[in-house]
Amino acid sequence: MTAHPEPLSDGDLESLLTIRHFELALLRMFEEGALNGTTHTCLGQECVPVAMAPLLAGDFVVGNHRSHGHYLAAHADPEGLLAEIMGRDGAVCNGVGGSQHLHRPGFLSTGVQGQGLPVAVGIALHHRNAGTGRVAAVYTGDGTWGEGAVYEGLNLASLWGVPLLVLVEHNGIAQSTPTGEQLAGDIGRRAAAFGVDFLRVSGQDVGGIRAAVAPVVHAVRTGSRPAVVQFDTHRLGPHSKGDDTRPPEQVAALRALDWHPRLAEALGERFHDADRRARSAVDAVVERVTARPPAAWAAPTAGVTR
Repeated sequence: MTAHPEPLSDGDLESLLTIRHFELALLRMFEEGALNGTTHTCLGQECVPVAMAPLLAGDFVVGNHRSHGHYLAAHADPEGLLAEIMGRDGAVCNGVGGSQHLHRPGFLSTGVQGQGLPVAVGIALHHRNAGTGRVAAVYTGDGTWGEGAVYEGLNLASLWGVPLLVLVEHNGIAQSTPTGEQLAGDIGRRAAAFGVDFLRVSGQDVGGIRAAVAPVVHAVRTGSRPAVVQFDTHRLGPHSKGDDTRPPEQVAALRALDWHPRLAEALGERFHDADRRARSAVDAVVERVTARPPAAWAAPTAGVTR
């Protein structure tokens, strides 16, 4: 299904631009030596989490190694996220999780490929049994569909009839391996093998994506049955902070499809004003968080209920 154009709200535009400038700021900071370790940006994929955020408000979202956009779309907390990545005061997880491992009520991300899906099945089972009406949504990439945990999770989700929503950001490449060289068949037929509903959505229109996926979310929530939604998207940046093995002409072709210049042309001054505000806001976040002291963390004492 192709997402048809829908009017873009100011809130959605702000969220898109905040995520874009946050990710660009991270890459600049790595180049400047201000960050250590690694990070996986979602440049080019921002439309998916922004479209999904209101549909999943109040639900439990399980992210993956590339989850800054998932977190920011749901919680609008760039200061807490940057503090976590930098290990500074005010960090989401006191600086011990870093870029990939985040947790707060209703959100969890992990850098272990495939791990999130069986975890989300357990969360969905809890919500089914407790009758909360909440969905457990888990983000994966197409490369993760080579992991056995994905199929174990789908099998149990279908057998148990749990409200699980699997969101596949299919960007056509698994780290440095094109999908066609590492994934036989297609994801829709793999979902069908477990009796799991499937929807494929193309396009970068936030409102159109949201309208296409809303009935699936409703069916998962009210029917307590799993579903898989595949989003055809593009990864503009490197796999992590600097390891892009794709030919420059391939990346240039993807950039020509990016939502950022398309919206700039379509929205004109409205876009440029919002873009300037978002970049200025992210720059201010970087300045404030950089000035903070290191985060302090103490291990839980014996006997603490977890």
